[in-house]
Amino acid sequence: MRTAPEAFPQSRLQLTKSIESSGHLVLFSPIREVRNEIRSKVLARLPVRGEGQLYEINRDASRQEARNHYLKRMQARGAQILFECSGINCGRSNVWANQVFEQPKLLGRDTDQDYFVVAALDDQGRQWLTSVYTVTRGNLREYVWVEHLNVTQGAVIPGFEAGNGRMQGPLVVPWQGGISYRFEFTTSDRRKLLAWSEKEDSDVVLVAFSELSDDETFEAAVERSDQAAQSFADLLNKIGVSRSQIRILPVGPAVKQTAPNRQGNRLEVVVIKRP
Repeated sequence: MRTAPEAFPQSRLQLTKSIESSGHLVLFSPIREVRNEIRSKVLARLPVRGEGQLYEINRDASRQEARNHYLKRMQARGAQILFECSGINCGRSNVWANQVFEQPKLLGRDTDQDYFVVAALDDQGRQWLTSVYTVTRGNLREYVWVEHLNVTQGAVIPGFEAGNGRMQGPLVVPWQGGISYRFEFTTSDRRKLLAWSEKEDSDVVLVAFSELSDDETFEAAVERSDQAAQSFADLLNKIGVSRSQIRILPVGPAVKQTAPNRQGNRLEVVVIKRP
């Protein structure tokens, strides 16, 4: 993680900016500007040291390809996506360009922009934050801005569970069904899981939960959660996760969580690197 992700091959470096700050602004939700003041539901001013790089994308390539390039490389490093957006859902491009990144060349169309920010730990337990913003300007030239930052130990990155660097997740996958099962397994979560589990020295743990029906025993509810996990394991095997890596832990209704997205029939998928 010490080095920035490998540059998108079909791009040209325009400038490199050293970043060292006790309160560097990082956005974790859409942005807006009110009376010349940046507003965002989740933002942080973090103590960081690193650099920003501005690239111009070749005309025979696209910013979508550049975005996917950086996202794939960061996921391969085990990075956790903290926020991503595209188009007008990100907010106004002029605010990102002039107020957040201070790079006028990033001023483009509000409908033709995207952003993501990820965090990861290196082998020594240090926190790294990487953000990538791409935009199409009015003249149809496309640019990408990459910030790769070491976050001072002890600083809290919103939404990032640092741990000891061996665990990734959980990904919450709601399920429905009985004999056959349906899973709310998004494309984004699929990409994350494949990146996290690509090394054979990792275990993919499926913690299976189920709601307890009024006319059902605890044992039957646990059995339902186990069957759902077995079906999901088969699905993972088809998309490239080795069955030998998968561990199933049926919990049923035995453990209650308070978070709204961790309720009901669901699988919580955690990838753990072996010692």
